[in-house]
Amino acid sequence: MKNREIQEQRMRGYFIQAAKDMLRAEGLKSISVRAIADRAGYSYATMYNYFKDINDLIFVCVEDFFEECKSFVTKNSVKNAKGLEKLRGTITGYATFFVEYPGIFDLFFMEKVGDFGQKQSTIGLIASSFDSVCEEDWNYCISRKLIDVEQSEQLKAQLKYSIFGLLLMYLNRRIPASYAEFVRQLNDQIDLVLLGRFNMAANSDSASSSGESSMVQNSLIAVNINSKG
Repeated sequence: MKNREIQEQRMRGYFIQAAKDMLRAEGLKSISVRAIADRAGYSYATMYNYFKDINDLIFVCVEDFFEECKSFVTKNSVKNAKGLEKLRGTITGYATFFVEYPGIFDLFFMEKVGDFGQKQSTIGLIASSFDSVCEEDWNYCISRKLIDVEQSEQLKAQLKYSIFGLLLMYLNRRIPASYAEFVRQLNDQIDLVLLGRFNMAANSDSASSSGESSMVQNSLIAVNINSKG
C-alpha cells in the first residue's frame, strides 16, 4: 500500500472515530460537520476530501456499529450449545448490546428516515440487523427440526417486535425501573415465544418436551405474578 493511501485511510479513520464516539454517546442529535471536525482535530472542509457528505460518513458508522454488534453477540453466545440455547444467547446478546450503547439504539431505531438522507442502504442494514445476527442460529434450528419451518417467520417477527418494545420502554422510559427486571422480562419473552412454540412442534418427544414445558410454565407463572403485582 502506498504512503498516500495509508494517509487517506488514517485521515478517514480520524473522522469515522470522532463521529462514532459522538453517536455512541449522544446519538444523531450531536452530529454536525463542524462538531465532527473539531473532535477529529481538523477543519470541516477537510472532511469533504474523504466523504461525500455527512450522510456518507454516518453510513460508514452504521456499518461499523453493526459489525460491533455482531462481535458482541458472538462473544455473548460463544459458550452456548448449538441449537435453541445458542439462538437464545444470540437474541439476549443483541438486546444487551443496545442496553450498553443506548446512543446506537437511538441512531438505529429512533431517528427519522429523513435524517439519514434517504440512504436506502443504511435503512436496509438497520432494518435487517436483528434477522442478520440471528440468521445462522435460526437456520441451524430449522435444519435440525427444532423449530418448525412454517412457524419460523412468525416466531422471528414476534421476537423482534417484543424485544424492540422492551428496549424502547427501558431505554427511553426506564420501564422496568431496574436492569435486573429488564433481563427477567427479556428472558420471559424469549421463553414464551421460542420455547413455548418449540414444545408444541416437538410434542412427539415426551422426554425433551417435559423438561422444556417446565421452563415455559415457570415463565408463564412469572409473567402472571408480575401482571397481578
